[in-house]
Amino acid sequence: MTNNKTQLSIAERIIDFNRELTYSGQLPMGFAVLNPYSDNPETMEVMGTFYRKFYADNYCRRFIIGINPSRNGAGVTGVPFTDTKRLASECGISMVSAHTHEVSSVFVYDMIAQYGGVSRFYKDFYINSPFPLAIVRADRSGKQLNANYYDGLQLFAMVKDFMIDSLRKHIGLNLDTSEVFILGKKNALFIQKLNKEAKLFDKMTVLEHPRYIEQYKSKDKQAYIDKYLSAFGCR
Repeated sequence: MTNNKTQLSIAERIIDFNRELTYSGQLPMGFAVLNPYSDNPETMEVMGTFYRKFYADNYCRRFIIGINPSRNGAGVTGVPFTDTKRLASECGISMVSAHTHEVSSVFVYDMIAQYGGVSRFYKDFYINSPFPLAIVRADRSGKQLNANYYDGLQLFAMVKDFMIDSLRKHIGLNLDTSEVFILGKKNALFIQKLNKEAKLFDKMTVLEHPRYIEQYKSKDKQAYIDKYLSAFGCR
């Protein structure tokens, strides 16, 4: 019997993945998971518009792996490394219920512009995270701060199986596993652990994380854009 899901475009399969996305596992005390798709109905709407605009096909794409969504990027828009500013100015999709600026998004879209623009880039690449929901932790005053899945060995141990399952589902969208691009050196150390166990990718190419570049290496930003484009085979 033919699996009806395989007949869907990548866009529809991504939307289905996000619609069904939930984390029901344990977390260490003080950590929480935010699900933008259930927290804000407009997130599901604009996310769907984005993928139907750029992924309404079944082309094989290369995979770029982040860490986990931030509260001001994909944690709002549902689109990795995309705040509401870039969603509107670069992708032509407006979001009414939220207005966000996310540092990583600035670098990513500057790089995309030099790659050849959003249509070309998203035809070639798919970006997501091994933990595709936002993780936050409370500080002493109770304020929620962005957290990474590797912020503590206990947290990583609790979410590891969920991440492997998520990566397998991402790969099932029709992604090239001969080489994967990992954003962030610390992220890469943990992805290597997952890959050793689950044997997901043949080669891992590590690139500095966009937030690190924007925050600490902004004077050398063009050199890092060149590094990304060289890794992607453009230079």
